[in-house]
Amino acid sequence: MAESKSARCDAVVLAAGAGRRFGGRKLLAPFEGRPLAAGALDAAFAAPVRRVLLVTDGDRELAAFAREHARALGRDDDLQIVVAADAAEGMGASLRAGVEALPPDADGVFVFLGDMPCVPPGLARDLVRALVPGVDAVAPRLAGRRGHPVLFGRDCFPALRALGGDVGARDVLAVLGDRLAWVDTFHAGVLFDVDRPEDLA
Repeated sequence: MAESKSARCDAVVLAAGAGRRFGGRKLLAPFEGRPLAAGALDAAFAAPVRRVLLVTDGDRELAAFAREHARALGRDDDLQIVVAADAAEGMGASLRAGVEALPPDADGVFVFLGDMPCVPPGLARDLVRALVPGVDAVAPRLAGRRGHPVLFGRDCFPALRALGGDVGARDVLAVLGDRLAWVDTFHAGVLFDVDRPEDLA
């Protein structure tokens, strides 16, 4: 998919986790002076996407914050709240709900994690440029480690819709072989996530 078709990409932000290791809800916890979820939303809206789909477990406070944040960015019409009925299953179920909610003409979907607030805003465009014929997904890589967000082409959608449990898309990526392209980066934000309260510091 050439960058000229990037207007047919959308973004899913996974924000339905219970935050057990954090001790409860974490996406509205303060990080660098604003709610933690703001960073992931900023990165998603900075990507070359038509819509941002925020997947929640029905958390109304988080949804209200996201709508307010999108409005402040002038993108209130581009935000869609998706409630994952099976969110308690884990990340796989949340990702499945997000992909099922994509418009039928979507060529690709960026998957962002709500607890990763430091993804560099320009990275998504580099991922789009790497999604060329023969490539089904693109991921950033730092020092040999896969980071986020991951961009999935439409050929991956059936496998993503079949996900369940708490595995996420790891197994989908594992079988791609050389159809998974890498964008190397030096930005630690592709790996940094907040799991525990001390990570907020």
